[in-house]
Amino acid sequence: MTRHGRTSLVIGGGIAGLSTAALLAEEGYEVVLLEGRPEVGGRAGSWERDGFRFDTGPSWYLMPEVFDHFFRLLGTTSEAELDLVPLTPAYRVYSEPEPVGPGGALDVVSGRESAMALFESIEPGAGARLETYLDSAGDAYDLAVSRFLYDSYESLAGLRDPAVLRRIGRLASLLTVPLASRIEKRFTDTRLRQILGYAGVFLGGSPYDLPSLYHLMSHLDLDDGVRYPRGGFTALIAAIERLARERGVRVETDAEVDRIEVTSGRATGAVTTDGRHFTADLVVSTADLHHTETRLLPEASQTYPEKWWRRKTPSYGALLVLLGVRGELPQLAHHTLLFTEDWRANFADIFGPDARIPDPASLYVCRPSATDDTVAPEGHENLFVLVPIPAKPGLGRGGTDGTGDDTIERAADAAIAQIASWCGIPDLQERIVVRRTIAPGDFASDLHVWRGNALGLAHTLGQSALFRPRNASAKVEGLYYAGSSVLPGIGLPMCLISAELVLKRLRGDRSAGPLPEPLPRERSAPQTGTA
Repeated sequence: MTRHGRTSLVIGGGIAGLSTAALLAEEGYEVVLLEGRPEVGGRAGSWERDGFRFDTGPSWYLMPEVFDHFFRLLGTTSEAELDLVPLTPAYRVYSEPEPVGPGGALDVVSGRESAMALFESIEPGAGARLETYLDSAGDAYDLAVSRFLYDSYESLAGLRDPAVLRRIGRLASLLTVPLASRIEKRFTDTRLRQILGYAGVFLGGSPYDLPSLYHLMSHLDLDDGVRYPRGGFTALIAAIERLARERGVRVETDAEVDRIEVTSGRATGAVTTDGRHFTADLVVSTADLHHTETRLLPEASQTYPEKWWRRKTPSYGALLVLLGVRGELPQLAHHTLLFTEDWRANFADIFGPDARIPDPASLYVCRPSATDDTVAPEGHENLFVLVPIPAKPGLGRGGTDGTGDDTIERAADAAIAQIASWCGIPDLQERIVVRRTIAPGDFASDLHVWRGNALGLAHTLGQSALFRPRNASAKVEGLYYAGSSVLPGIGLPMCLISAELVLKRLRGDRSAGPLPEPLPRERSAPQTGTA
């Protein structure tokens, strides 16, 4: 790492901001990072109470090679920075019971043979069809990583690559046929369709709206495997923050940005709400893109003004319910999914013109205490419940111990009752000792997220790849973007790649693949408490 005297200012201390700051510092920039909240993490935050520690955002560790590549760019490895635990089962699925009582549970174990055996046991012939499906998913995933995800689309040369042109006919079908249609053509059993279609939720949308290219997600959970970083995802944030600080990044918390300063068409710094001025040769905003464009920039400098957003689709909103529970909960795996029978109606409630909170809802429960004894006191369990709901801040805000807005707390009560009934935990409500709810109103107010959405711009066809917002302003020189609403998209791995895309732009690298990795170098062991 050689300092060259250039300065950079990074706005936002979530994973995109921290990773951008670390990569820029490694490149030789003097970096200041401004985070408006008292702590870094952004959506990947953490909350503690009475001996419980809850992740308040991402909880699935997928695409491990993206993390591996990012850490190697910084001269280290995932193994050195994180204690990754493979999960078996990868997740458990409960179907809607009929008429009452616990629903049937399926344990989904990663690995081609295990997945094929499960599918075959439920639907004769489905095992062989799954093998073909996963072959296609793996091919699509490899193509995405090597040709699409690391492309800044400053040039369209990557789309003319022979590997892409050879697949042009198949790609046309994958981009125009909805994910649900591809699945329903191959599988009959509702549970199997839902296992494959739930991948759309990771991308912020409905399997009825997302292109079937995203069947590639099934390669990750069924072929590749699901892992968990011991200590939770706050351990990942802490590792990247440490790497950034080790490279000289100055992290300023409680430093909310009021505006980005633009002089003669060039970004020159930012001003915080308390009046502090920060100057830099370049500015990277990793804050919500809508907030950056419509609140931090003057109208004449906006690449994506308010009228642009009227035609766009956010991800779903989220009702998060954090629960500390007395006693053990073996009915729940580390990851547990509850699927309603009428899935189409469930997604229509979330994304349709008459959007409302679904009841019952297809929802997700994370029980990290099944794997990690650091997240709950002895004799207790830690639960993170995510209910996809409309992205509408007007639904209200959450609170602790039932003090949130009435609509939100009633929805949380319904989710708790649903888990208790479907999973066979009749006394769940009585065993809760810690409770907090987080809702779209909190996402909008605390994180400045457009429409209080949970993840970013949904991965519809018109918001994917070259149609997604780019990583640089078209109006302001020296202003760059990273995060979940710009290229390449939603999720922790995508945020790491978006940080790399900023660096690629600064290097003038228009290739479609990841940056070359430096030769390994010796590094001391991680400090105590990092993972």
